[in-house]
Amino acid sequence: MPTLTRYFIKTGLLYFILALSLGVALLARPLLRLPAAFVTFTPVYIHLLMVGWVTQLIIGVVYWMFPKYSKDHPRGSEMLGWITYVLLNAGLVLRAIGEPLGANQPGGVAGSLLALSALFQLVAGWAFVINTWGRVKER
Repeated sequence: MPTLTRYFIKTGLLYFILALSLGVALLARPLLRLPAAFVTFTPVYIHLLMVGWVTQLIIGVVYWMFPKYSKDHPRGSEMLGWITYVLLNAGLVLRAIGEPLGANQPGGVAGSLLALSALFQLVAGWAFVINTWGRVKER
């Protein structure tokens, strides 16, 4: 299994545990006597689950299992793969920080964090598609 695939899958597993823990805390908020403002973490929960867990697992498996690009570069550009990994995770972390901040004080720093997060994840998505496109072909 390629190193990059292991990073995507193991990071995805960590986000899965974080998302499940946050989801339980959100549901048990009254029981745990967490403040009502804790519900501002709902979008963070969704992003940890969908981008952190599902998307990273999919990208990791695609990088590993899709047909070879060429003999010299069987998985396409490793550099583009790492760019995808770094930007996707940086965007997710910025989102996890900016989302609750923006719920309480829209705009300002929180708005900048969310905009940067979106940009990072968009570029990560493009890098993934560019790197994978040539591997989707007939047998």
